[in-house]
Amino acid sequence: MSEEKKKGVDFDAYQVVYRPLVTEKGTFASEADNAYTFQVSPLATKTDIKRAVEELWDVRVVAVRTQNRRGKPRRYRMSYGRTKDWKKAIVKLHDDDRIAFF
Repeated sequence: MSEEKKKGVDFDAYQVVYRPLVTEKGTFASEADNAYTFQVSPLATKTDIKRAVEELWDVRVVAVRTQNRRGKPRRYRMSYGRTKDWKKAIVKLHDDDRIAFF
C-alpha cells in the first residue's frame, strides 16, 4: 500500500510508545528471548509500533505482538468503576540489539 493511500493516523514516535513495562515477567522475556514490552497507543498498528521503537532506541525489530488489555473493575467508595482499557506491545529485537532501561 502506498503512503498516499494509508488510512488512519500519522503518529510521532513519542505518541506511539507511552512507557516500557518493567515487570518480572517482562524482564525474564528480555533476557531469555530479547523481547521487550511497552504500553502503546490503542490506535497504533504493529507497523507504527515497529517504526517508533526502531526510531527511539536505534534497534532492529524482528516481530511485534500486541494485546488489547481490558480495564479491571474497581470500587470507588460506594460505587463501582473500571480502570482504562490499554494496549500492550511485545517487541522482539534482532539478536545483536539490546535496550537498556536502567
